[in-house]
Amino acid sequence: MTESVVLRRKAFRLPRHPASVGEARQRTGEHLGRWGHPAGSAVREEALLLVSELAADTVLHGPRDEPDFEVAVTVLAHGSCLVEVSDGLPDEAVLPAPEPDAAGRLPAPAPPPGELLPGHARSLVAALSEAWGVRDRGRYGKTVWALATVGR
Repeated sequence: MTESVVLRRKAFRLPRHPASVGEARQRTGEHLGRWGHPAGSAVREEALLLVSELAADTVLHGPRDEPDFEVAVTVLAHGSCLVEVSDGLPDEAVLPAPEPDAAGRLPAPAPPPGELLPGHARSLVAALSEAWGVRDRGRYGKTVWALATVGR
């Protein structure tokens, strides 16, 4: 297994407000541009769509009592980009990894309790990213992440 080396990472907090979706996209684009992913590059465009979807989901469906959320963008040495959006949704909404059946097949994804990502957002994130998932942060909530890759 090859490990990915982090070249650059930037995290920032934004208010939980609809205007923050555009701000997340703009700031992510600025960081990626400075880090070698110019406007129009496939990884940048994919990452911008992913951050828009994840930020919009957090703004629309995140905890009402939480005033802000965190966006992090990481560029890896091989050129891929990891996008993460974190909020304070309780950890009990995170489902365990599915178990394969006797033939080794994984079940089709089922919507988690509380809809961590509504169906539309889940479909878009799955289609746009190389991989995505949810990381439980215990009492600090959860992080939804997605990986935009080169040459996908």
